[in-house]
Amino acid sequence: MKNLIYIFLLSLFVYSCGSTGGKNFPSEKIANAKNDTVRIANDSLEYEIIIIEPGFNLFINSYAKPRGYYSKDYLENKNQFLVTEYNQRVSQPFNYNPDLYLNEINYDPKIDYGYEVNYLLYNYFVYFSRHYNQRFSVPTRI
Repeated sequence: MKNLIYIFLLSLFVYSCGSTGGKNFPSEKIANAKNDTVRIANDSLEYEIIIIEPGFNLFINSYAKPRGYYSKDYLENKNQFLVTEYNQRVSQPFNYNPDLYLNEINYDPKIDYGYEVNYLLYNYFVYFSRHYNQRFSVPTRI
């Protein structure tokens, strides 16, 4: 009898760990995911930044230093080092989690992206390092 209870509990555990296929998710959760997409584009310079990260908008609006706190030169300098290290991690999937470091970031320090792009990119690295507990050699503090 005791073994039967253990078998039942084990089978219940295995069943509860099954996939979520066939479940319908509420449409408001999908709509909220769309709201966590930040897109910045400038057709004249032919660049685009798309940040799809749940919670990033909340971070920018609630926890990040306000626009104008950092100088543009400061942000450009930090972004140059952070992007370089991030791209190195993308190219080393055996040393760093490939689920976190998916795509390289094409950031050319010779191009003037403007304050807003540099501000959002820097704050993305701050958010990324805090949310995923990643440490970059260049400190990202706020």
